[in-house]
Amino acid sequence: MARTNNVTELIISGLFQDPEVQRACFAVFLPVYLATVVGNGLIVLTVRVSKSLRSPMYFFLSHLSLVKISYSSTVVPKFITDLLSKIKTISLEGCMAQIFFFHFFGVAEILSLVVMAYDRYVAICKPLRYMSIMSHRWCHVLVAGSWLGGFVHSIIQILITIQLPFCGPNVIDHYFCDLHPLFKLACTDTSVEGFVVLANSGLIALCSFLLLVSSYVVILVNLRSHSAEGRRKALSTCASHVTVVVLFFGPAIFLYMRPPSTFTEDKLVAVFYTVVTPMLNPIIYTLRNAEVKVAMRRLWGKKENSGMEQKWESDL
Repeated sequence: MARTNNVTELIISGLFQDPEVQRACFAVFLPVYLATVVGNGLIVLTVRVSKSLRSPMYFFLSHLSLVKISYSSTVVPKFITDLLSKIKTISLEGCMAQIFFFHFFGVAEILSLVVMAYDRYVAICKPLRYMSIMSHRWCHVLVAGSWLGGFVHSIIQILITIQLPFCGPNVIDHYFCDLHPLFKLACTDTSVEGFVVLANSGLIALCSFLLLVSSYVVILVNLRSHSAEGRRKALSTCASHVTVVVLFFGPAIFLYMRPPSTFTEDKLVAVFYTVVTPMLNPIIYTLRNAEVKVAMRRLWGKKENSGMEQKWESDL
């Protein structure tokens, strides 16, 4: 059957319908998004210019912050401007582009978290070989692999979606374009496509989560042979990463590893991982990492205690 489209523009239902509530959300979410861009951008800048943050851990952290900015920017600016609009619209091509980049950066973030867990595993379990294993070249290969994985995943999702015919209705029941709400608008049965999309997203999320859990189980087992001070410092370093993993995977598993629904609660969960979680990234890492805080003070020309300028590797 030939693909035919009578729909060229989609109407987004949004998060809430009450204009007063929407204006209140605008007043809340605009500063949150600005904090996301500024906070994560500050981490990227600090790692790039600071000579004390040259270990692979900080290289991966700056990459994660860049992905966070990109991931949030695919959804939040449009969402915020729509809060002030009576009719929220997006072209079908724009919707496809939003879906592509949303899943592209989302999977790139998942794989970046896996790479960071691998870095912690090597640092704690193979400390004497750490710098030889995590070479400059290998770190760039791992980062490139996370981008490639996100690209391949998104291409699969889009190739499935662009073949669907859309002939009406054109109201998407969400505050941004995502696959399951868009599939409900297709004028054909999308059960097979929905299963393939769910399997694609679900397998990546599940396998990545199992890898993360396995890596930290191995790390915890190996920490038993460390001194009490070494365990404390290693666990402190890993705690920030574990917190980010839980905040990202919790909502993602809730939404993408079960049958889709249109409950308001689902939209609120989506707000958490698209708007709130990216903002928490710099807070989590700077509050628990003395070296990052010192480097940020230095970036702004403030004096800091020279005794805190030790290398990260000596903490283990």
